Formats: sequence, structure tokens, C-alpha cells
Amino acid sequence: MFYPKDNTSGCTLEAIDFSQSKDAFAKMNAVVIGISPDSPKSHCSFREKHNIEIVLLSDTEHHVLQQYGVWVPKKMYGKEYHGVERSTFIIQPQGMIAHVWRNVQVKGHVEAVKERLHELQNG
Repeated sequence: MFYPKDNTSGCTLEAIDFSQSKDAFAKMNAVVIGISPDSPKSHCSFREKHNIEIVLLSDTEHHVLQQYGVWVPKKMYGKEYHGVERSTFIIQPQGMIAHVWRNVQVKGHVEAVKERLHELQNG
């Protein structure tokens, strides 16, 4: 999952939801990884403050974010800037992308990911 920023309301809820489903994903042989442009120090604080149990990776230079096409132009209050488009990718063990969600709405997202992963694994 790609997310915009540690300790913001949507990102915190999403990371907590994925953390609470960590065991369910493990039973499906899936690992959840969260990637944002935040620093490793920020990630450590975020993990400790909210008991986040998923792997968090830092991409401060936006290399991975750009490769996945989630570092995009955004606009807020008339101001344009670049930021992370909240997105989730299911990647097969062979490295192929099996499914993508873009502009993710947090509520119900983890369940949708689990359902799609189950479908992919069981035909």
C-alpha cells in the first residue's frame, strides 16, 4: 500500500486496519508493506504511537513512488503540489502486478483487498 503521510487520520486508520488483519494476510501467504515519503524516524514513531504491525518503508526520494505511478500532481485549496495517491497493489510472488486500487477510500478497503486476494488465489 502506498500512503501519503504518517500520523494523518486516513493513513493512521488504514495502517491500523491492515495491522489488525496481519494474521489473516499471513494465512494467505501475503505480506503487507506500507510505503510513504516519510523518513525512517517518522515511521518508527508512527509504529510505536499506533501499534502498527505492518512493514513500513521510506521513499524520501520518491523513486519507488514514481515507478508505481503514485507520486502525482495534486491540488488543495488552489495550490498545486506533488504527493502520494493512496493506492494498493497486489503483487504475485513472481513479481507481476495482479490487481491495483487507486484513489483508495480507507473504509472497507482492507476487506476488499482480502477478498480480491482470496479470489486470485482460489481461481
